[in-house]
Amino acid sequence: MPSIFKLSTLALAALPLLSAAPTSYGSASWTAVDDDTPEVPGWAQGAVTEYPIHASCNHSETALLRQGLDEAETLAAHARDHIHRFGNNSVYYLKYFGKAPTGEAAGWFDKVVNGDKAGVLFRCDDPDMNCATQEGWAGHWRGENGTDESVICELSFTVKWPLAGMCSYGYTVAGSSTAAYFGSDLIHRLYHTDKIGEGVVGHYADEYEECLQLAIDSPEEAVRNSATLRYFALDVYACDIAEPGVGCAGKPVPAEADVVVAESTSSSAAVASATSAPESSTLVAESSSSAASSEVTTSSAALESTEAATPATAAPASTLATVTTSAGTECHTHADGEVHCV
Repeated sequence: MPSIFKLSTLALAALPLLSAAPTSYGSASWTAVDDDTPEVPGWAQGAVTEYPIHASCNHSETALLRQGLDEAETLAAHARDHIHRFGNNSVYYLKYFGKAPTGEAAGWFDKVVNGDKAGVLFRCDDPDMNCATQEGWAGHWRGENGTDESVICELSFTVKWPLAGMCSYGYTVAGSSTAAYFGSDLIHRLYHTDKIGEGVVGHYADEYEECLQLAIDSPEEAVRNSATLRYFALDVYACDIAEPGVGCAGKPVPAEADVVVAESTSSSAAVASATSAPESSTLVAESSSSAASSEVTTSSAALESTEAATPATAAPASTLATVTTSAGTECHTHADGEVHCV
């Protein structure tokens, strides 16, 4: 009996030591909770900190989508931090937002990272049948059918690039699509939702030259322009992180270099387009102001694809398109029924 008692006493005495030690299982690790572990404060309990992915996405799609969403937050977080560090002394800030106060742009980036994500749903089941019926669509915001929901078409999982390849694949800020990288494409989709964009972030300008001009003419709109926010995020990430001090700003492709889409694009041509590096179909409108005239040869943002008023399957012969369609057509429907594709 005394020996059993001694063994039990020793075992109990060792428990505090065991509870304080980290324990691992597979790739995960945890530390047992003790009295010193801070608890989530009452006001923050119930917050959703990860964007929900619908069960209609299979394991591979979920993994790729989760990676893309993580990269969207990475882009947004760095854009916010760049603004906090340099304010409107940043040549990039002046380039894209002009003389606007820094608070709003920084706030929209932070909303992507730290905003509550409940109900901001990404799904793969094509409930509106746009992926199945609209050629070249990579995904879409559901609009009135689901104001906080986005559908990701299969095309997205085959043509979107990872953030690790920033400034690769022939990509440049001035000459490529903002939809080329999955992370920046998903920022676009997030700003369409009521939860993140609040009906304020919108399409005041879409193409690269229009965004630069918007910073000069209407800086108060530039800080809430979806395309401008994405250009800025990609640009500063390219120069600060991907290629420090160098970036990949590139040059805009002259209008004469635009590739006119055939009246009826075959599926094989669409596939060929999907494997080529995106190129711009717009011109840079260089500012005459001192801020915008500063030579900035850094960064890697992306340019919106050519806007089309109708789906690719019904595009008139006069519609221009370029190999920016390699990133897939990004479409959504406005409240008045207008289909907006970029």
